Amino acid sequence: MEPASAESAQTVLITGASSGIGEAFAQRFAREGFNLVLVARSADKLNALAQQLRADFGVAVHVEAADLSRASAARRIAASLKRNKVKVDILINNAGVLEQGAFIDMRAERHQELIALNVSGLTAMLAHFVAPMVERGHGRILNVASIAAFQPVPTLATYAATKAYVLSLTESLSEELKGTGVTITALCPGITATNMMSTAKKANARLARLPSILIGQAEQVAEEGFQACMQGDVIRVPGTINLMASLAGRASPKWLLRRITGSLGRKTLAS
Repeated sequence: MEPASAESAQTVLITGASSGIGEAFAQRFAREGFNLVLVARSADKLNALAQQLRADFGVAVHVEAADLSRASAARRIAASLKRNKVKVDILINNAGVLEQGAFIDMRAERHQELIALNVSGLTAMLAHFVAPMVERGHGRILNVASIAAFQPVPTLATYAATKAYVLSLTESLSEELKGTGVTITALCPGITATNMMSTAKKANARLARLPSILIGQAEQVAEEGFQACMQGDVIRVPGTINLMASLAGRASPKWLLRRITGSLGRKTLAS
């Protein structure tokens, strides 16, 4: 694809853009000539990435440092972009947080933190940016869910539940948005080599012994997400093993799925 000029290019907003899959998305879209709005908590990391993307790809990059777990964050981002006359053509809802361990061992506040970012923050971004896309008659949205969205995952109970919400919301909106010119995609990666995964490994040594074939790379996940988003796919599961697991999860009886994931989850807690 031939890179577009900074003036004529469409603009993609990426949350959680400072590292991991979000940063890989920023690199991928910039390579195609898209202008960018980068959102994450760390202004320093965002500004460093923005400087690199401008230099490497000649695209316009706007930085919005924000904590999307805060109720007012999405509204403030939308207002700031409106003041700066930046229209968002593509929204990549990538920001999220993971916590691994027994439900009862997690602080009550930590459960709420996962819900605030993975569910409330994502929903607020959709609420503020989807309507303008529909009014203009075009737009693309990609929500980063997880393979955990397809089945219960003991030791990741709250996280998996938040991602099931993201998947369900995406599928519902895919039907609501038909005929509007706006598409929505759920990207459901498996275990991916990111800072979030590194933190989980420190909390549970068993995760560090996972075979490399089960661990995806952020760049590969972002590439599949890019393709799915631009094609308007509703669901994309990167990796053959992950796809097979997600299909098996949807086809298996609920009681059997609970027993299998429960057994695996108890072994993880016992490590």
